[in-house]
Amino acid sequence: MPPRKRPRPLNSNTLKMVGAMVATARHAKSLTQQELADLVNVDVETIASIEQGRRALKPDIAERLDLQLGLPGVLTAGALRLPDVDITPAWVEGTFEALAEARSLCWYETLLVPGVLQTEAYARAVFTCRIPYYGEDKIESLIARRMERQEILRRPVPPDLSFILSEAGLRDRLGGDDVYREQLHHLRAMADHPAVSFQVLPLGLTEHAGLTGPFIVMETPQHQWLASCESQHGTVLMRDPSQVSLLVQKYGMLRTQALNLPDTKGLLERLLGEL
Repeated sequence: MPPRKRPRPLNSNTLKMVGAMVATARHAKSLTQQELADLVNVDVETIASIEQGRRALKPDIAERLDLQLGLPGVLTAGALRLPDVDITPAWVEGTFEALAEARSLCWYETLLVPGVLQTEAYARAVFTCRIPYYGEDKIESLIARRMERQEILRRPVPPDLSFILSEAGLRDRLGGDDVYREQLHHLRAMADHPAVSFQVLPLGLTEHAGLTGPFIVMETPQHQWLASCESQHGTVLMRDPSQVSLLVQKYGMLRTQALNLPDTKGLLERLLGEL
């Protein structure tokens, strides 16, 4: 079988073009980004990211922008006709942007190895499980993006990275034994990374603070704290300090309930020895 071709990195020319249209129309109306954000009922960071080409323009936001900027459906038509390779929901773009720029990161997962720590083969197994099926081209594109985001681990001065994974997610052998073995070896290596804290939340606990599902808490370069939570319906990026504070408290409790680093390394080595 010929080797799979990895897609070329996605360019952001289309997003930048749409963003420039938004900015030009806003200036023509003599509106600030904050004023436009208030008119269309989004936060100012969303408008700024759209105008800079860092966030895809969703059709519902495009419709509201067309209305407030006096455009005859121009932005809506553009949002509906973006090439597939450029379409990423706005909440995803916001989360990826925050991850790429984070000063520190706390990531709790229940069923999957955190994306930043996944091998390429494991990521392929994860995306292949998706219902309905993505299709091979889409899967390869998603894998390429995921591998690019792991550059955060290779910064000259990487951020502080803390990961907690439920043992249930650690034991699933997605992709089969070979993929699982490679992923365990990778996690064991990451556990020795000087910027990484990797802990496993063991099975059999009588109580723990992560019952409501996975989440990520991030500190921005401006020392602001953000959080994202996943569900069956997608991911939500949160900026409200009270919501973020609650997740910070939960993460702190989870760190005390999870195995410490030496015990986590020991568990990984035992699992490898069982293969």
